[in-house]
Amino acid sequence: MVLLMILAFLGIIGLEVPGLVRKKMWRELTAFAALLVIGMALSIPQTLGMTIPNPNTYIEILFKPMVEWLKK
Repeated sequence: MVLLMILAFLGIIGLEVPGLVRKKMWRELTAFAALLVIGMALSIPQTLGMTIPNPNTYIEILFKPMVEWLKK
């Protein structure tokens, strides 16, 4: 299953990256690479059955002080 996922990611890279490089869209390539790495980092451990921390927990920790400040 992990092998299929890696092949899917390689397929996506093969479809998207050559066009971005040809058009010299470096910022878009950077954003694409960052999002792809995040996607791989989240999906491969999930495929292996590992528990992934919920990102809502970190978002709540980040914004909770601001929300409480706004409530005052």
